[in-house]
Amino acid sequence: MADGQRKLIVAADAEALAQAAAERVMARVGANPGRLAICLTGGSSPKKLYQLLGSDAWRGRIPWDRVHWFIGDERFVPPNDPLNNMAVARATFLDRNAPAGHIHPIPTTTENPDAGAQAYARELQAFYGADRLDPARPLFDLVLMGAGPDGHTASLFPGYPEIEEARHWVVGVPKANVAPFVPRVSLTLPALASCREMLFQIAGHDKQPILTRLLNGENLPALRARSNGETVWLVDRAALPEEIRGPR
Repeated sequence: MADGQRKLIVAADAEALAQAAAERVMARVGANPGRLAICLTGGSSPKKLYQLLGSDAWRGRIPWDRVHWFIGDERFVPPNDPLNNMAVARATFLDRNAPAGHIHPIPTTTENPDAGAQAYARELQAFYGADRLDPARPLFDLVLMGAGPDGHTASLFPGYPEIEEARHWVVGVPKANVAPFVPRVSLTLPALASCREMLFQIAGHDKQPILTRLLNGENLPALRARSNGETVWLVDRAALPEEIRGPR
């Protein structure tokens, strides 16, 4: 099912969704024989995928020496804090497999979130080799995304000014709209859009209310986030609205 540029793919359950996401990661890896950039996401949605990528069955398929790992947003907490998004990804699969120099966490020991945002923007621009994004040359091969219960994605919350940021690549977010109520650092919509594929993972019955609102076209950040290339929503049946899911 496609909605404009958006493709909706339904998986049977959370496990099947993670498998499908892993296959899409590998497809993007296979499509680029050079240096790759994958932008990870935090929250609960990617954990099964990260476990798969670090498993014996999958990690041998990843050319670790070619892939650089970034992250779309971070909670402004110490790098070893359990709330730190990149810490979860590192513990689950990155630290055991990826070269240290290929892991690019958002700095959270800076004076404040704005300083962390500026530092990460400089790192992204150095990797990209320019301080302006060229639509013909995406920053990322793949951007992983999720949707929060209020329709936020990355740390771009509905009604907050950061969602409208068009010039900067990364912004500080002084307060969050949902728990945990800690400051954040987030890539902006233009930086996230600079990718060959943006892959949303939305799983579980608790995501049904927000997925219903998004599929109804409500103008929320998760709906406004889309790739300049391909945008894919990978959802499981439990998250689907009743009218789409149909009888069991």
